[in-house]
Amino acid sequence: MAKLDDCPLKHTASNLCFADGNPGARLMIIGEAPGRDEDRMGVPFVGADGQLLDKMIASIGLDRASVYLTNLLPWRPPGNRSPTDEETAMLLPWLFRHVQLAKPEFVLLLGGAAAKLVLGSHDGIMKLRGRWRDVDFGDGVPRPVLASLHPAYLLRSPAQKRLAFEDLLLLAKRLASVAIK
Repeated sequence: MAKLDDCPLKHTASNLCFADGNPGARLMIIGEAPGRDEDRMGVPFVGADGQLLDKMIASIGLDRASVYLTNLLPWRPPGNRSPTDEETAMLLPWLFRHVQLAKPEFVLLLGGAAAKLVLGSHDGIMKLRGRWRDVDFGDGVPRPVLASLHPAYLLRSPAQKRLAFEDLLLLAKRLASVAIK
């Protein structure tokens, strides 16, 4: 990724924000794009939304050492704008390859952009969240995928935390029901 010079986002971002946590984790969490703090530090989910995510996963007995975190985009769009269709089309295969290499048992998608692209849907996050779907990330392995609300959205709309907690309970139940390999 560091050598992918064709992506315009690379040239406006401060740092590549590739991943954090345990690359061998059973659960891979995929967000949307790095924010200001993530761009500065080169680590996903380190800002206020990352602090909330840490609390969210702790509520079901997980921490950064037991999950693998990444984003749909590895570079922050300038001015925190939404990525263009061309940018997401260019970077989606890289995300799919990232999932193939990490080989998680489960994937949690945070936010509408990640959910729509990975699930191939035009529905909003409120329709996509809270339901398991199997997704083949191109390696012939259907992985259980759950979409939920992004912590950044929850900071702006705290009344929606209840829905995110319901999703986390679904996730915890699924993780517990499948024996650790």
